[in-house]
Amino acid sequence: MRKLYLSFLLFSVLTVSAQDSLRVVTLNEVVATGTRSETDPRLLPMTVSVVGDSVLSERQETNILPTLVDQVPGLFVTQRGVMGYSVSTGGSGGIKVRGIGGAPNTDVLVLIDGLPQYAGLYGHPVADNYQTMMAERVEVVRGPASMIYGSNALGGVVNIVTRRPKNDTILTSVHLMGGSYGTVDGGLTNQLRRGRFTSTVGANYSRTSGHRANMDFAEYSGFLRLGYDLSDNWQLSATGNIAYFDTHNPGTVAAPILDSRFRVLRGMAALSAENNYTDTRFPTSGAIRAYYNGGRHRINDGHKADAPAPTADYMHTDLMAGVSAYQSVTFFRGNRTTFGIDYQHFGGHAWNRSATGDADIIRKTLFELAGYIDFRQQLTAWLVLDAGCRIDWHSEAGLAYAPQGGLSLILPHDAEIKVLAARGFRNPTIRELYMYAPANADLKAVSMWNYELSYRQHLLDRRLRLGANIFYLHADNNIQTQMIDGKPRNVNTGELRNAGCELEINYRIWQGLHLNANYSYLYMAKPILAAPEHKLNIALLYHHDRFRVGTSVQYIHGLYTFLATPSAPAQRQNYVLWDAHAAVRIWRQLWATLRADNLLAQNYEINAGFPMPPTTVLAGLNWSF
Repeated sequence: MRKLYLSFLLFSVLTVSAQDSLRVVTLNEVVATGTRSETDPRLLPMTVSVVGDSVLSERQETNILPTLVDQVPGLFVTQRGVMGYSVSTGGSGGIKVRGIGGAPNTDVLVLIDGLPQYAGLYGHPVADNYQTMMAERVEVVRGPASMIYGSNALGGVVNIVTRRPKNDTILTSVHLMGGSYGTVDGGLTNQLRRGRFTSTVGANYSRTSGHRANMDFAEYSGFLRLGYDLSDNWQLSATGNIAYFDTHNPGTVAAPILDSRFRVLRGMAALSAENNYTDTRFPTSGAIRAYYNGGRHRINDGHKADAPAPTADYMHTDLMAGVSAYQSVTFFRGNRTTFGIDYQHFGGHAWNRSATGDADIIRKTLFELAGYIDFRQQLTAWLVLDAGCRIDWHSEAGLAYAPQGGLSLILPHDAEIKVLAARGFRNPTIRELYMYAPANADLKAVSMWNYELSYRQHLLDRRLRLGANIFYLHADNNIQTQMIDGKPRNVNTGELRNAGCELEINYRIWQGLHLNANYSYLYMAKPILAAPEHKLNIALLYHHDRFRVGTSVQYIHGLYTFLATPSAPAQRQNYVLWDAHAAVRIWRQLWATLRADNLLAQNYEINAGFPMPPTTVLAGLNWSF
């Protein structure tokens, strides 16, 4: 019956007058991550999930990642405690999309306003940096996005679009929460727009003693964005973010660790000049952006109770700086062609510090230079073609390329069907090339092809939105550590084959009452850590003038927390989490808030040996003025 219905829709598209029945209209929904500029998502062949400010605020989470796990099918993030992800041994915050993510997470790229964020030596994002206070919305590309964003976008992209007020306003928000395990979270944000000038500033402090001994976590973070409209066509902006966190690793339950401590300072800054000319013969828009992000890490890996304390701390400083420029031009009706060029310089210095002095591990920097073109053409009122390619030169790994092609069919009754074939890649990191015993300077880029068919439709006067897709991906040249001549060595070997489906339902049942549900199934030819076979999330939200309540249930099945070895079997987890939150307006915009996680007190693990906390309750106040 479903096949017959889809066939009828497609037949209707081909036989009726496009001018009368399928005129493309401008919608309020736009995304900026599938391309460099804001675009109607119906015109893009890839699958993009958007999590808006209202959803992020509703969840009352300090970090964006827990909300993304609930809202985005196919995405999963490892956790180990009440709050905080940390880095290195015992850390979590690994992001996987459709089973692609790496360990450490080098295969899913995190962006802030379209600019890459990762540690220059290790090539992975630092999960504790991504605070809800800075986000106007988060856009997630599920599947390769290397054609636009290059290396590390092998499995997908998480783009944090920062807050910027659209109308003249002064809005200040203050929140404070506290609860289980000595957990405290407080922050302040201010948004201002006066004429051509905009600013957003925020600061946040969070801490917890954790649900296990020696699991303390504390973080101080700040965010600033300034903007100025030089004219109707040109805008300047400057963005900065800084975070310092101090955390401890208690080790696994079976092998506890003493005195393990991680002190990490991370920061980023960016300058952008954007242009937008719509009333010219060839409408065009684009930007040039310069950016820097880096950090300083001091790590003591600790020791077991029956072992001596280490005599040195691991230290490193890293950087990743670059310039990104693009320009999109409409050469003729229905066309949008984007040209872009990216340059990145990254690396750092690592050493061991002891009472007797410093011992260098590595001091190294590399660079990448890339150019790309993305051609989009609306062939008819109902058919859009998108094709492009990126050529990337890495100073050690050499040449890589990332072609992409797809079709979008805009159907009657507010429906759309898309097909996509895209290649992603990831260049080897400095750690893989040069650091520690397995290092191999001859490594080449990891490669992956993703094939996808998706469907989306709005019904009931757009109160109901349905989405579904199926995908197949094949990755090869994976970088793995193997024993060669009795020694460990990083080599390009093996392959990965995943397939699956993803479903989404968003339904405004009646005024104020919303249902949100998503499900993903992942078939893995080979077991993969931290990639659940089944993930289901169902949330029900009710908004009233004086109160808001919400509840969600998440079901995880077939989550590998440990892969089989000759001496130990694989470990898998199945669990159900029930969470709830509520807010009551006490006076004007002063709200009392309550959040409860894991109400069923489930006993489960995501990182092997690190049991997650039982029921956790936080309460507080949120005031906007």
